[in-house]
Amino acid sequence: MVGAPGSSTEPSRDGPHLVLYDGACGLCHGLVQFILARDPGGLFHFASLQSPVAVRYLSPFGVLPSQLTTVFVVADYPKPGRSFRVRARAVLFIVRALGWPWRLVSLLGAFPTAWLDRGYDWVARHRHRFLGRRETCLVPPPEYRERFLDQDPSLSRRSEIQG
Repeated sequence: MVGAPGSSTEPSRDGPHLVLYDGACGLCHGLVQFILARDPGGLFHFASLQSPVAVRYLSPFGVLPSQLTTVFVVADYPKPGRSFRVRARAVLFIVRALGWPWRLVSLLGAFPTAWLDRGYDWVARHRHRFLGRRETCLVPPPEYRERFLDQDPSLSRRSEIQG
């Protein structure tokens, strides 16, 4: 179902996909670093939920990122017909797109979204206790900077024109 949270975890082969993450969350920073290390083709781009980029890509779905501290994936974000996933389904979408062996984790997608999101919410509630809280957003290394829409205004404008 296009545009619905919790829709299929099957990633498009085209991309690029936009990961929107809580910029003040240590776990989210870890997720971004995990993706960067395993996505040499640049299928995923990034922006923090605290950025104007998040507002631009989530507001068409009726979502206000200022009220959220979760992870979103906007699949095929620069194209018409983009869709989004939230919480556990977003994570499953990411690992499936990263390929072997990470896509094995996507087998958890057989469980109902409500169960998966309960597990996700438990981790989210305790993330600051386990990994700390950051007062600043991630500053990407130069070789990845072009994949961060809130760091590269020219890329952000290009994706806005395409979308």
